[in-house]
Order: sequence, then structure tokens, then C-alpha cells
Amino acid sequence: MAAPSTIGQVRDVFPKLGEITDKVVFGDVWERKGLAKRDRSLATVASLVTQDAPDQLRGHLWRALDNGVTKDEIIELITHLAFYVGWPRAGTAALVAKQVFAERKV
Repeated sequence: MAAPSTIGQVRDVFPKLGEITDKVVFGDVWERKGLAKRDRSLATVASLVTQDAPDQLRGHLWRALDNGVTKDEIIELITHLAFYVGWPRAGTAALVAKQVFAERKV
């Protein structure tokens, strides 16, 4: 189960970007043995919260849930980050997460 990624939504116009995303990001980086996919998901979600990247965050929240990160852990992560990245970014992330939780029924 996965939400459409931002790259997935533009793949018809940017096929090379889609190919690179599939082969390098998800085919190589995400498959490395140094970190579990669950840990990669936590790091990626945290990074996207700090960048105020709600469109990308949505897809990676779906991926995080698929990779075993729990709703409670995501809530705690965003709450923790609020003190380091600021209330507006945490607020945006919280809204996106709330929508994903509703979509996923978690």
C-alpha cells in the first residue's frame, strides 16, 4: 500500500527523474544493509519535517507506516522536532500526518 509520490505524479513528463528515483534512491540507497528500512523511514520523515516538504512527507509517512513505524512514534517524532524546527513546520507536518492516519485508518 503506497501513496502516490510526487515523482510518480510527474513521471509522464519527467521519465528520467522517475528512472533515477527508482534505480538510485529506492533501488540502491534504500536497499543498503547499513540501516533497517524502518530506521531509514524515521530519518527521512524527520528530514522532510525540517525542510517543510509536505508533499514529499505524505508519501514517506505512508512508507514509514509500511516499514513498521507506528502512529505513536510518528506523533512523538513530530512533537519532538517542534522544539528544534519550529512550530509552523511541526504544525504542517502534524496536519499531513493526521491526513495520512485517516487515509490509512490507523
